[in-house]
Amino acid sequence: MNRPGQRKRGLATLLALTLGGAGLTVFAAPTAQAADDDVAKVPITSFSSMVVDSAHERIYISDDTRSLNTKSSVLVYTFQGQRVGTLTSSYGAVGGMALSADSSKLFVSEMGRIAAYDTETYAKTVHTATTYYGECGRQVAYAGGKVWHTETPTASQCDQYRSYLYGSALGAPHATGWEGTGKLYFATAPQAPGTLVMGQTLSTAGTDPYLTAFDSSGDTLVRGPQRRFADGEGVGGLDLKDLALSPDGSRVAVADAAYGTRLLDAGDLSDAPTPYRALPEGAKASAVAFSGDGEYIARGATAAGSVPDLLIQKADPEEGASAFEFAFEGDLDGARVAPRGLGWSKDGSRLFALTTNSTGTSYWLHVIQPPAAQYDARFTGALSTTPAAPVVGEPLGIRGRLELDGAAPAEPVKVSAVRRDADGDRKLAAVEVDTDGTFTVLDVPSLVGEATYTLSFLGDVTHRPAEDVTLQVTVAKAPTAIALTAPAEATKNQSLEITGTLTGQGRALPSGITLSVRRTDKKGTGTLTSAAVAADGTFRINDLPSVRGEVVYTVAYAGDGLHSASTASATVRVRPAA
Repeated sequence: MNRPGQRKRGLATLLALTLGGAGLTVFAAPTAQAADDDVAKVPITSFSSMVVDSAHERIYISDDTRSLNTKSSVLVYTFQGQRVGTLTSSYGAVGGMALSADSSKLFVSEMGRIAAYDTETYAKTVHTATTYYGECGRQVAYAGGKVWHTETPTASQCDQYRSYLYGSALGAPHATGWEGTGKLYFATAPQAPGTLVMGQTLSTAGTDPYLTAFDSSGDTLVRGPQRRFADGEGVGGLDLKDLALSPDGSRVAVADAAYGTRLLDAGDLSDAPTPYRALPEGAKASAVAFSGDGEYIARGATAAGSVPDLLIQKADPEEGASAFEFAFEGDLDGARVAPRGLGWSKDGSRLFALTTNSTGTSYWLHVIQPPAAQYDARFTGALSTTPAAPVVGEPLGIRGRLELDGAAPAEPVKVSAVRRDADGDRKLAAVEVDTDGTFTVLDVPSLVGEATYTLSFLGDVTHRPAEDVTLQVTVAKAPTAIALTAPAEATKNQSLEITGTLTGQGRALPSGITLSVRRTDKKGTGTLTSAAVAADGTFRINDLPSVRGEVVYTVAYAGDGLHSASTASATVRVRPAA
């Protein structure tokens, strides 16, 4: 799998990392180690639900086949991605699933009923005989010690028909009176067992879907906060693909294909003070899941090519926006994260991602082990330059030191830099940090004047980004030099020749340069014919000195936009003619 690296706070230099496999790209800018990723091909052609059972280290994946005559199944996988079982429906297709709070029961929607599987023995009983066959598929949730499910009393146009929320006691369902056009999705949390969050999907009959929360702890389902998202003109309605409740029940994350990943306060469904950064350009939200310990959030998306489809980051956006970004782009890994295709182990040590191809007919299960902890990083000491006085067109080294907490990284850490001058910003090549933390960023300044260098460490799998440091320098013109070769003596009124060379640092000197030439003798100073400089920098001066004694020839270059001026003199003693 190809895996290039993380963007700095949403925008950064990408670094390719090889993690093994084919078709998966991971963005985790200069990385010290890679998240492990195991992939299993799932033998289904449609997808309904995925449930993670941490108590027994099992993952359950159900098909979404909608037919009375089709016997579909729930596939059982280990936390290592090995398929170890199949729960086959004896009557029609399976659909939505939910796990009891103690992980002892797996509730599965089947045609005409909600089945209950013992998660130790897989013995099956009928929990509820449903009102309808459920040919449109059901969503199932467990909250407040009860099973909840949706019903859509039709066999066609399922996504446009009204869905109804039912509570399931043993043997018989009861209508709650709550409903909505299109599908209804659920979210629950272990530390808030009485909270049931429900969201309505977008449809032609419901262009401003709602999001609401219920208290399911009592005998009666009590609705709490609710929210719609369209403005007064009906623009901006929710396009719900998935929703998740944080483990402590305080936040709701919503995968909104029209907006991105929304983060809401569960108490009133208002926007959280700090939102998540936008998904990469071209990516549309498809899934979302909080880790079981509440430390991380996974944000799934539908994106083409190398655009990231999965971001793993701190659940609290105020703790930083550095994210590990995965792009699924191969025939062996899927092309995007399936809607509602994310789940975590309770301890946060594993993320399970179900990916699908562009047509939604093939599926893959990814077992990803994200970082267990991240440490701080910082730039220490003052930045310095070599040479101390930068010159335009000449190599410049910017030296500094990066300090990393925690264990030493297994792979080289890199520092990136941006130069800002009168022409704007220019990104420089990232450089590796030595084992002692020192580094040297290389540049060749292209303009004379002030330039500011901003150095960044974008973070890696085990380290958070460091606070940027800046260095302002004054870039001078490149120096030039004139070397003259003249005879020590000459004869009055006889020809003498002086040769020379003009050299310059930095960029090549322009063509067509002429040098001014002055002659100073007892009678004063006069200007001679300018000397033309050849392509190799050489030139010649010819003169007929007319005054005896010392004669000083001064040659000068006026300089240009990138090169400084320079002068040189030669003294010739002129003797009388014989």
